[in-house]
This record gives sequence, structure tokens and C-alpha cells, in this order.
Amino acid sequence: MTTKKPLFKLLCVSALTLLSVAAGFNAQADECKPKHTIKTVTPGTLTVTSVIIPPFIFKGENDAFTGIDVDILREFAKENCLKVNHVITDSAAAIQYVVASRSDVAVGAWYRTAERAKVLGITSPVYLEQAAIYSRDGATKFEQLKGRKVGTVQGYLWVPELKKLYGSDLSLYPNAVGLAQDISTGRIEAAVNTYSIGAEAQRQGGLSKDLQIKVVEPDERVKSSVYPAQSGFLYTKGNAQLGAGLDDTIKQMKDNGAIAGLLTKYGLDASAADTGAPRYADE
Repeated sequence: MTTKKPLFKLLCVSALTLLSVAAGFNAQADECKPKHTIKTVTPGTLTVTSVIIPPFIFKGENDAFTGIDVDILREFAKENCLKVNHVITDSAAAIQYVVASRSDVAVGAWYRTAERAKVLGITSPVYLEQAAIYSRDGATKFEQLKGRKVGTVQGYLWVPELKKLYGSDLSLYPNAVGLAQDISTGRIEAAVNTYSIGAEAQRQGGLSKDLQIKVVEPDERVKSSVYPAQSGFLYTKGNAQLGAGLDDTIKQMKDNGAIAGLLTKYGLDASAADTGAPRYADE
């Protein structure tokens, strides 16, 4: 009988220790003091809608959301004592959820445009969507592509300008997949597309590894190379406190180099963090 008493005492002490540790964690949680007083659709939770668009939002190990935008929002949520509920939708729904106040924020490399600003709040610029040249010789200038077979994707702002530069040597593709296939197999000699799409396609094996992806040098003949589109987070229009809080985190992470670090971490060019003054892509 006596041999059981020390064990009983040990179990009691261990249980009390665990209770004390748990109480300590709860106390720490209760002590969280948000930098901003923010109203959200669900109190205490930041509801985020987006599509899966690597390297900005995708599922990593154990199906946990990760990516550039996710990591920035995680820092914002931490600073403001919020949980994050990430909802995956299609592109149109991601925005409509925010417009209808069913979601607080939509992320995923959304361009800052005057048209969107009519119905949505848009944060200060987070990073640039840089145009890039894909080639085997590491071309960085549009002038270097003269006389070559060049491809790009329909719908981009630079398409009319590239038509003037390259004429019949320019091929248009309905999507980035077809473009990647033709540049990889040599049907075309160079491609113009966004840096992020090229880097991610190459990482996943959809773009030949012998291709070099280079941010294009500014050329006054192609406006988007001089003023690349700025991306921002979209939030419910009128929720000024949420916008101010997001802008505060973005500024802080720019100033301390964290956003540049995230771009590098996920395979993009750190220079995309240097966004310059806010502007709209459609003006």
C-alpha cells in the first residue's frame, strides 16, 4: 500500500502542473491587445475569400493554407487578435462575398483599379505584378526580341503595345498553359508574361527548366513595364478601421523588409516589393 502513495502524489502534482500551464496559456490569450479596433463579419474572426493561386495562396503541408498573401494576413491577424477563416471560391465569388459583407477581405494578387474602388475598399499596394521575358538567353529588354517569334497571353494591358513592336512575329495565346508549352518546345523563341506565373509554372514543371525568367527593363513604349500593376487586398467598402489596420501591417512589413523576404521565399523577385506611390492599373 505504501508504494502507491508517491505515485498518487506524483500524478496529482502532474495534473496540477498541467492545469497551471493551461491557465497560463489562457491568461496569455486573454491578454492579447489588438493594435486596432476592427469590426469583422464574425466578431474575433477575419473571414477571407480567395482562389487558389500559387505562390500567393495555396495549400501546403497537411493542407494548411500558405503563400505570400496568407503570411501577410497571418501577421495582421496576430497583431489584431483575430482568427483567420479562409474560404476558397472562384474569382467572381471571392469579390462578391466582400461586396455583400459575407467576407471581410479578398486576396490573391488583385490589381488595384479605379473600377474596383467604386464598390470595394482597396489597401495600399502590397507588391507589383511584374512583366517578364521568358527566353533561353536571359533577355531583359523588349528590343532584344526584335526579329524573334514572340508569344504572350490575350487580355493583358501590354498586348496592343507588343503588337506595334513585333507585328506578325507576335502570337497570342488564350491562356498561360499554351504559351508555356510552345516556349518550352521551341515553337516560339521568347514569351512575355508575368514573372509570378512563369516562376510558379517552372517550379511545377510546366515550363522548361532551361528557360530564364527575367523582369523586363522599363521601356516607354510599353507602359506596364514602366508602371507595373500594383496588387492590393480588397475589403468591405466603408470599413475604414479594417482598411487602416491592413495598411498599417503592409507598411510595417515593407519597412522591415518582410514582404521582400516573402517574395524571395516563394520564388519571386524581391524588387516587386518596391511598389512606389499608390496608383490604379486602369488609369
